[in-house]
Amino acid sequence: MEQFGMSMLYFWICYILVTLVGMIHTIFNICVLHMKSMKDGPGMGEGYEKTKPWHPLYNIVLFTVFGHLYMSGLSDPTIGQAFTTGGIWTAICIVFDLFGWVIIKHPWSLTFREFYVDYQPWITLIYIAIFFGPVIGYWI
Repeated sequence: MEQFGMSMLYFWICYILVTLVGMIHTIFNICVLHMKSMKDGPGMGEGYEKTKPWHPLYNIVLFTVFGHLYMSGLSDPTIGQAFTTGGIWTAICIVFDLFGWVIIKHPWSLTFREFYVDYQPWITLIYIAIFFGPVIGYWI
């Protein structure tokens, strides 16, 4: 159980960090590079749209780092544990994203179509990156 608790600690720290990086990137694009925001046009705006190709990169880097931190803290980690951790992290992320970005309405929320259809291939690549983060972290 202690291992699961540590896994969740690393997951949630990483999830919050990767979300903040994406938000800061969007804000940077709007405030510094003077790209259009959601107020200036349809959808989430140019500032957000330009960040999309970077999202899988944020995730593969950060989830690999946190996957490595978690796996290296285990007494005798195995590749099976890395795949299991990746599967659990991905499943939690998929469910949490549904609530946090689609169902619960806020200024940055998206419709189901915007998040799961229009956000392709990026959302799929993000989930693949999260799944393989602990696996790559295990190999490092």
